Order: sequence, then C-alpha cells, then structure tokens
Amino acid sequence: MDYLTRWPRKLLTVYTPLAGFLVILLFPFYWMTVTTFKSNEELYNYKDYNPLWIHSPTLDNVKRLLFDTDYPQWLAITMTVAVVATFISLFASVLAAYAIQRLRFKGGQTVGLMIYLAYLVPPSILFIPLATMVFQFGLYDSPIALILTYPTFLIPFCTWLLMGYFKSIPYELEECALVDGATRIQILWKITLPLAVPGLISAGIFAFTLSWNEFIYALAFISSVEKKTVPVAVLTQLVEGDVYHWGSLMAGALLGSLPVAIIYSFFVEHYVSSLTGAVKE
Repeated sequence: MDYLTRWPRKLLTVYTPLAGFLVILLFPFYWMTVTTFKSNEELYNYKDYNPLWIHSPTLDNVKRLLFDTDYPQWLAITMTVAVVATFISLFASVLAAYAIQRLRFKGGQTVGLMIYLAYLVPPSILFIPLATMVFQFGLYDSPIALILTYPTFLIPFCTWLLMGYFKSIPYELEECALVDGATRIQILWKITLPLAVPGLISAGIFAFTLSWNEFIYALAFISSVEKKTVPVAVLTQLVEGDVYHWGSLMAGALLGSLPVAIIYSFFVEHYVSSLTGAVKE
C-alpha cells in the first residue's frame, strides 16, 4: 500500500517535471535536426506534411552548406579563435586567481569582486573602445582581433571561478612546500594546478563556449566572408534579402553546436564538481 501511495506522488513531483524539462531542453535540437533533412516542399507545405516529422529525408541542405558556402573554413576559423582565446584566458585567469586567493595581500578580495563585476559589463558598452583599439592597431578584418578581444569578457569570470576553486584547496599543502624551499611558481605548477584540474576544465569549457557562440564582436570586427565565424556567417550568408534558407541554416546551427556538445559530454563530471567548488566561494 505504501508503494501505491508513493508512486503517484513521485510521478507527479519528479518524473512529470523531468519529462517536461527534457522536452523543452531537447526540442530545439530535434527541430534543427528535422529541418536539416527536410526538402523545401516539406518545409513550407504544412497541409500535406507533418511539421514534426520527416517524410522524405534529403541531404541537399547539408550539401549546399558544405560545398556551396565557405562553411568548413568558417568552422576552422571559429575553432582556432575559440581555442586560442580560451588558452590565453586560462593562463591569465590562473595567475590572477592564484595571486588574489593565495598571496593574501590587502584588498585582495575587493580586487576579486571588481574583476567579477567587470564580467557583468555588457559587451555592447565595451564594443566602442575595443573597436577603436582594433582599428588603431590595424587588426580589423582579422581573426587576431577576436582572439585579443574575447579575453576581455572571458578572463573576469574564469578568474572568479578559479578563485572559488583555489579556496577549496587546503592552504597547508602550500605552507609545507614553502617550508621545504619551493617557490611560488613551483607550488602553483606542481601542487595547486594538479589539484585544480576540475576547475580548469570548467573554466576552459565556459571560455570555449562563450568564444564559440560570440556574435557582436565577430560581426563588428570581421567583414570578409571567408574570415567570418560560424554564428555570424551562417546568419549573414544564408539569408538573402527576405529569403531564408532554413534547411541550410538549421544544418549550420546543428553542425556548429556539435563541438560544444561533445566537449560537455566528455567533461560534465569535472564541470559539475568545479561549480561546487566555486559555490563555496
């Protein structure tokens, strides 16, 4: 009898909300997939075809995306920019977070809070001064402009995240190393960083995802079609006037989301554990 009373309650409070959450979360990916493999006739004829299902699968949209546009080059540029910007941001964030959290200088926590508040500044406000610097240094229409500007919003949050994770590492380990004659660089490299791998992975995933999906700077600082990143190129090159190539658009969005999804699937456990460490901050 107890089982009979618990099952409806569990169904109502656990499984039903979970099912609704999964539908809301996964439906956009399902819609992208369905639209990618539909013909134009199916896309616009809802009277004869079910919009939620594929009647006659076709690869024309994928073929048009890969062979009639510069999508492979857009993908390579996006990957390069995201990877390089992520490594630069992680390097700077590790040094900043370690100095603020471990060196214990006066006003360190205030500096950490100010760094995090810098992350809250909207990119649209930073756009004007960054654009001025990009033009002055002759970096306009170059992926280097994106590599150098992306850390402006990646470093603040990564620093705050790593500060929380460094705080969870016992300071006594470093004190013992200092007594044995180790330098701060040796302590950071041989003790702190190996223990902070989950935090580094989390910060790296965060930085990579933001770099991969960034739109405003990529739209403003890159003008050549062949140098655009995926989020900008798919939107600007597959929309001709009032004509939207929905099949190719969805194919580009689907293929563009796969790298981030794959990275999350491999490192999800480290990502969750690092967020737990950051919450302690």
